[in-house]
Amino acid sequence: MWVAKNDMRSCPLIGLALAWMLAPAAALAQAVTDAELQKRANAILTLMGFAVTPDVTTGSLSLTDQTAGNPYFRQTSLSGGGTLPGRRLYLEGTLAYGRYDPDFATNDDSPASRVAVKWDSLLGTGGVGWDFPLAAHLVLRPIFNLSLGRIESEVAVTAAPPATRSLPALEFLSNGRLNAYGIGGSLMLDYERHRPGNEIDVELRYSSIHLQSFDSSRAVEGQSDAQTLSLWSRYRAPTGMTALERPVRYVLEYAYTRFLGDLDGALGFTYVNSFGGGLELDSSARDVYVTRSRLMVRYKVGNNVTGWAVGLGLSF
Repeated sequence: MWVAKNDMRSCPLIGLALAWMLAPAAALAQAVTDAELQKRANAILTLMGFAVTPDVTTGSLSLTDQTAGNPYFRQTSLSGGGTLPGRRLYLEGTLAYGRYDPDFATNDDSPASRVAVKWDSLLGTGGVGWDFPLAAHLVLRPIFNLSLGRIESEVAVTAAPPATRSLPALEFLSNGRLNAYGIGGSLMLDYERHRPGNEIDVELRYSSIHLQSFDSSRAVEGQSDAQTLSLWSRYRAPTGMTALERPVRYVLEYAYTRFLGDLDGALGFTYVNSFGGGLELDSSARDVYVTRSRLMVRYKVGNNVTGWAVGLGLSF
């Protein structure tokens, strides 16, 4: 059974969040060539890299093409993690779904034939770590991470048939796949001080995971290095109200993520700050599996990006 501290950071604690974030860059049509498709394959693996570790700043987001007013990248993730009670073993997991709508042209002539493409991705990441106590309430936690993902492509060509040189690329676009695996690790400093009057949690984490395609359509092979440096903090204290025979707590949260490696600037920003607030209901006095439930509202801001999110968190 999970202890109360176990939770996820991407949409806290086995939670789910919705965020709307705007990026200034527009998705322009590109010629359907193997070279251009290779660039897009690397790009989609880079986008998948935003979901390989639990993170409240990018757990769920939608990027909008401001020239068309339509989302061209959307991602939602579900994550959880924690140290097993009475042990030093730490486990975490993230499952993320993404939808990317790149725009291609079938030739270089004018007018170009447009190709409407929809790429669906599913990525799962697991982590196993071990807690090494450094001081009271402070542990050092190395984590081994393993990821497995898949991208499937669907396309509708509404213009004249493309040139022969683009047929291998179109075979992938029409009904292709890109499978990817990731291997890497994280190093975390975790401070937890829980008292009747208040609870403080702070985590400093560096993560690096290499994503590589395998057993994929012959037109695409991709790779990406996803690296992040993040700070996450949370403060909880009683509001003075009670429910279910336990205090109702207010929750304050701050998180910062700096994107490194191939993630640096990939979506038009290099860092994101997240400011959150909410309420927590304690159900530990009842014979139920869920011990705490939290409803959080977060405001997110970074260079060239702003947004907000609503998250539900559960502790077990």
